[in-house]
Amino acid sequence: MKALRVSELSDDLSGAALTDVDDPAIGAGEVLVRVRAASLNYPDLLMTQGNYQFKPELPFTSGLELAGEIVEASSGSGFAVGDRVMGGANTGAFAEFAALPTTALRHIPQRLDFAQAAAMGAAYHTAYVALVELGGLEAGQTVLVHGASGGVGLAACDLAKALGARVIAATHREEKLEALRTIAKPQAAILNTGRFREDIARLTDDRLCNLVFDPVGGDVFDESTRCVTFGGKLLVVGFVAGRIPEIAVNIPLIKGFSVVGVRAGEYARRFPERGKQVADAIDRLASEGRVTPHIDRILPLDQWREAFEAMQRGELVGKVVLVP
Repeated sequence: MKALRVSELSDDLSGAALTDVDDPAIGAGEVLVRVRAASLNYPDLLMTQGNYQFKPELPFTSGLELAGEIVEASSGSGFAVGDRVMGGANTGAFAEFAALPTTALRHIPQRLDFAQAAAMGAAYHTAYVALVELGGLEAGQTVLVHGASGGVGLAACDLAKALGARVIAATHREEKLEALRTIAKPQAAILNTGRFREDIARLTDDRLCNLVFDPVGGDVFDESTRCVTFGGKLLVVGFVAGRIPEIAVNIPLIKGFSVVGVRAGEYARRFPERGKQVADAIDRLASEGRVTPHIDRILPLDQWREAFEAMQRGELVGKVVLVP
């Protein structure tokens, strides 16, 4: 089968290539999935560089999440040949077939096609764990979403709106503002460069934000500490900007807010029952048509480099999906 294999770590994707490998064989507790779509996530890019906290042994097949059809399943697995499934693991999605444990998969909600299902998992799981599980989101609250044009950011906007929150979507690229307004339909869209606290104060009548969803870090985090209301939460999701910020603890003390670290995958591993409830809640929202992932583009697997480079350049609005 064709698979995107990473044989060396590099900053320019030179260590990755689409190559022929043996079809995977399933082991105990696993099923074989014919991959119909696989979505690109920022950790996929980081893993090609060796810059992600999970560092798979080389060589490995890239790709966190996929959607497809079961082609081989053992009795008692809970799945049957032909079932449409979504899910994934830390690696293995960018291939024609994937052998996965049954615990890593679930049935695709009826409203979703393969591309949408592949684009939903990690992004919406991260958004739900951050906003609901750790953030305690309530209807009527104001949520500031940074990195709002990315897959995870758009998921956070979509989810927060579906749950009745007031959403302010933020990006550092002016050319993406109109797309954000059209796709995410937030209450407001702003640039998060410089001193954006004044924009937040104006938009909220000085009440500021109950939750700040921050996958960016760097200067955005620093300014966001001025945008959280008393009793609010600043949700640390990642550091796309590159610089890992620091904070003097007197700031959250005096301003009365919490800084909360979000590791959505680890949350599900440590609390598997909660992880299942999160997945079920997201699937219900998708089945009801209340949330739908936005896909920037769908590309064949042999154009994987275009997908990775578009993510590196920051030109995507939503997810990019690769189709074997």
